[in-house]
Amino acid sequence: MSILREADDGPAVVVCDTCRFSAEERDSPDGVRGGALLAKALREAADGTGVAVQTMPCLFNCGQHCSVHLRAPGKIGYILGRFEPTAEAARAILDYAVAYADSEEGVVPYRQWPEGVKGHFIVRVPPAGKLVAD
Repeated sequence: MSILREADDGPAVVVCDTCRFSAEERDSPDGVRGGALLAKALREAADGTGVAVQTMPCLFNCGQHCSVHLRAPGKIGYILGRFEPTAEAARAILDYAVAYADSEEGVVPYRQWPEGVKGHFIVRVPPAGKLVAD
């Protein structure tokens, strides 16, 4: 039995829908995980952007709540975290994701980064078959 499922392979924000609500709290005051709230906000913000919002349980980044993976074929991927599950965070993530999708290799100049993503990058991942040049 495979744990993998099919997903569109275009530009996407993959959201950990089981992420903690905050560093201190597992669930929101309403009993909802932060990742589920962030996924909902991202779906609302993504309409018309050309960036898919996909969910999966656990990105294994539990120490840095509300994590997302930004990916697209042939581009550097990024893991971001430590977000509050808000519409403002979702808007910043999607604004970055649109610039990312428009970039050739997944590199967005720092001057184009929305304030809401600065300080949230955790790791970059080279695409299959490639490495970042020196």
